[in-house]
Amino acid sequence: MSQPPADPGRRITPILEGWAFAPSALRPDADWDDVAAAGSLVRLPHTWNAADGQAGGEYRRGVSTYARRILPDAGAAETWVEFAGVNSSAEVYLDGHLLARHDGGYSTFRANLTQHLTDEGGTLLVLVDNSPNETVYPQQADFTFYGGIYRDVLQISVGATHFVLQDGGPGLAVTPTLAGDRADVAMSASVIGAGARTARVRFTVDGEGSTTTSIVGGVSHATVPIEQVRRWHGLRDPHLYTARAELLLDGVVVDAVELRFGCREFAVDPQRGFLLNGEEYPLRGVSRHQDFEGVGNAIGEEAKQTDLALLRELGATTVRLAHYQHDQRFYDLCDETGLVVWAEIPQITVFLPAAVDNARDQLSELIVQNRHHASIVCWGLSNEITLAGAGDDVLAAHGELNELAHRLDPTRLTAMAHLFLLETDNPLVTVPDVMSYNLYFGWYVGDAVDNDTWLDGFHQTYPRTAIGLSEYGADANPQYQSSDPVKGDYTEGYQALYHEHMVTMIEARPWLWATHVWNLADFGSAGRDEGGVKGRNQKGLVSFDRSVKKDAFYVYKAAWSSEPFVHVAGRRRIERAEPTTEVVVYSNQHDVTLLVDGVEFGTMTGRRAFRFNVPLTDEHTITARSGAASDSITLRKVDEVPPMAITPTTTIANWFDEAELPSPDGYFSVRDSVGEIRQSEQGARMIASVLEAVSTSRGEVGRGVDIPPAMQAIVDRMSMEKLIRQAGGVSIEQIAALNAQLNLIAK
Repeated sequence: MSQPPADPGRRITPILEGWAFAPSALRPDADWDDVAAAGSLVRLPHTWNAADGQAGGEYRRGVSTYARRILPDAGAAETWVEFAGVNSSAEVYLDGHLLARHDGGYSTFRANLTQHLTDEGGTLLVLVDNSPNETVYPQQADFTFYGGIYRDVLQISVGATHFVLQDGGPGLAVTPTLAGDRADVAMSASVIGAGARTARVRFTVDGEGSTTTSIVGGVSHATVPIEQVRRWHGLRDPHLYTARAELLLDGVVVDAVELRFGCREFAVDPQRGFLLNGEEYPLRGVSRHQDFEGVGNAIGEEAKQTDLALLRELGATTVRLAHYQHDQRFYDLCDETGLVVWAEIPQITVFLPAAVDNARDQLSELIVQNRHHASIVCWGLSNEITLAGAGDDVLAAHGELNELAHRLDPTRLTAMAHLFLLETDNPLVTVPDVMSYNLYFGWYVGDAVDNDTWLDGFHQTYPRTAIGLSEYGADANPQYQSSDPVKGDYTEGYQALYHEHMVTMIEARPWLWATHVWNLADFGSAGRDEGGVKGRNQKGLVSFDRSVKKDAFYVYKAAWSSEPFVHVAGRRRIERAEPTTEVVVYSNQHDVTLLVDGVEFGTMTGRRAFRFNVPLTDEHTITARSGAASDSITLRKVDEVPPMAITPTTTIANWFDEAELPSPDGYFSVRDSVGEIRQSEQGARMIASVLEAVSTSRGEVGRGVDIPPAMQAIVDRMSMEKLIRQAGGVSIEQIAALNAQLNLIAK
């Protein structure tokens, strides 16, 4: 959040050093020495799940204790502490006195220390709890719930009369209204303190348009005009204005707050897609989780800048900041860069009746704390909330959230990300202003081309309803390589092929209002154990530590970026057994020339993907060039590819093609369709056990899935063989045993 300059009466100091941490719940009146003796010294940001939250399986979810000595700011009338993110519930004490409780791990909250802070200072103690419960979102999701004080903490000192510090908001509300070349900026700020009745507030925009107003009922309002307004226009011109409110007592500034905002108009059209300032502005980008390998969600400025640089390199116009409120700093970076943002709360996967109030609180905080950000165009109400079904209570709760969002911010859209299992005629689909679907055809179910069919069917059936793609993707472990990549093999090659199809499919459908690849980077998901790595979702275009850009990254760079480049794919598949190998080059240039050992091999003209068939005889240097852009890799001809270069699921897929699995007449086998096998009671039980095993490999989000008839029909059409191929992680012995069992069931 933008911080005001140092004005008399308000001082803001980061307090990141000197914290004691104990991995247990200590008594609220424990002092700093008690906590240090029970644990260790840490620097914030901090999480206790940086290691176990990424290792796979169970990780510690419980209560931990943080403590720090706090000294008063001489001359300050009030002292507050601001927490930018504590996951997921917190109780804040000063010398044993409870100051604040907060439920929700991703929004800002504050505690007022004034009443119990003496001249000698005191011990600030925070009990942090990420235990499983039924009242605080999220509880079941495909990401790790890292516990800790994992964002910055500030000590804020203010005078006796000051702008209100409640709700974690910036203390100033700004709403610009545009009419042609003019903007009228409505501004309001709440004031508290003994001098509030006689105080006045001076509002300015970029230091001009000064308007001074009185305070009525604790609130001051004003409208500041901007003539010849410069609009915030995404990547092309992310212009920001600075709004400032100064609190005056007898003409003297005693407090001040300021923030940046942008002036823009936007809309979503079911046929034209997203419109920014009246122009068609395709939203094409990715989703982002905040965590990094080795540190979890306790990231600093360098990590945020790294992700921003990746988004800019891709040429993305939008980012979905999932599945929770992100750090204020990252929203600021999106404002500055011109990235259009989908912001959302962590109401996810399974509806929790006892957490309805918490969802409302988290949405309120998200909006109040972020409605000044020019980059944000929609408030996400939930993600895949219908995995276990969508009853009347789910519909009612979302209706209330939708109304709340519009009441708090009538200028933005509401949005939902629907599970691909949700039937399109379900009333929940049209609760928000706009919606998108999470579609995984080509990975979890069906083939990539099924995305085309599904979206076209929706668009034809509901031509007046805008639709987007909030998630789509395929896992890839860069260690896994294959000359013949197939769905479910976790190879880098299949992920790239999948995204080649998806980017082409999206380009042909400009009516998709927004599309977001899942995900920018691999991320921690403790419940997962697949693709050769535990505790990780590997759908990222880059690796968890951001050091490896997978080939799929360059598929999108070729589609979205204007900076000239060429990238030779397959650089991690150095050793190849085939006498003639396919060399794929991704580029945003019109033509690409390939050189083999410095000798020109050929030139191709095309878009994005350029494929050359190159004979292999020894070790070769392969270079691609287009203008000044070039890239090189090394390939080596071998008699046999080392087995570790191929994922076990790829081995299974190849084994299927070669093996003569018994298929006796009149009896089932893995070659039969799921639907046919389900006709038998015994076969149905076997199918259920296989699907349970598959869902378990996907972590927590695989539990309790409710498959509607339309999706079940897609699964039923698949052969058992195809289902196993895409599931992955099933051994040859298990497949043979399953086939033998099916051979005993008469058709």
